[in-house]
Amino acid sequence: MEEYKCTEEINKNQVRAVHDAMDVLNGKWKISIMSAICYYNKRRFSDILNDVSGISNKMLSKELKELEMNKLVSRTVVDTHPVTVVYQLTDYGNTLRTIIDNLAAWGTEHRRVITGR
Repeated sequence: MEEYKCTEEINKNQVRAVHDAMDVLNGKWKISIMSAICYYNKRRFSDILNDVSGISNKMLSKELKELEMNKLVSRTVVDTHPVTVVYQLTDYGNTLRTIIDNLAAWGTEHRRVITGR
């Protein structure tokens, strides 16, 4: 019976850890935004806006601020005319690269399974 409690505690910790991760990455857009930045290394705001279909300027701005607050994305203002803002994954954000790659692979396979293509 003691072994069951240990396993139950480990499972609770796993569920809590997944919940914590999803709390940071929640919503419709964050993973898509991070993947757009991830695959190009550095992206301007307008590039991300074009990469992520259906997102508004306001929502992209909000999501980027949250990703920056969680230390996943850095924002750099480049002294050009007009001023350019560039986003890139931080070293910490890059720790999600494997997850993003796996999600992309799973999404490709899922589309093939569902559509037959």
